[in-house]
Amino acid sequence: MTLHLLKLCVGCESIADLESWIEETRLLFQRLGRPYRQTHTTRMVPKRMDEILDGGSLYWVIKGRIAARQRVEAIEPFTAEDGIQRCHLVLEPVVVPVQSRPCRPFQGWRYLPAGDTPADIRPDTAPESMPQAMRDDLRALGLL
Repeated sequence: MTLHLLKLCVGCESIADLESWIEETRLLFQRLGRPYRQTHTTRMVPKRMDEILDGGSLYWVIKGRIAARQRVEAIEPFTAEDGIQRCHLVLEPVVVPVQSRPCRPFQGWRYLPAGDTPADIRPDTAPESMPQAMRDDLRALGLL
């Protein structure tokens, strides 16, 4: 059964911010002549790795709301120079917006069962396609 991860996207203001960070990193690797892989490094190695690699995604919490996801392509444990075990989450560099849902802050990452994930947003119905005032009104009503 597929399992997902949930993580705060610290310092990120929007999905557009996340996408621009990914693009900046990709361009840096290109300038350095290195092949690009998007990775996110975590201290803890998921014990349920096989379930995550069975189609799981990393769901990003942005500004207190689950906002987007990226498919997890690989999980690569390693020991850092300081001797601490860490892992790289290798992510598909495509950010998929999801139906926004509130999420309280937490440290690290959490497992997110497949039945608890928000649905993807189709591009033609994305809130970003609405005027900002309409999005603000819908968010105030708890509809976004």
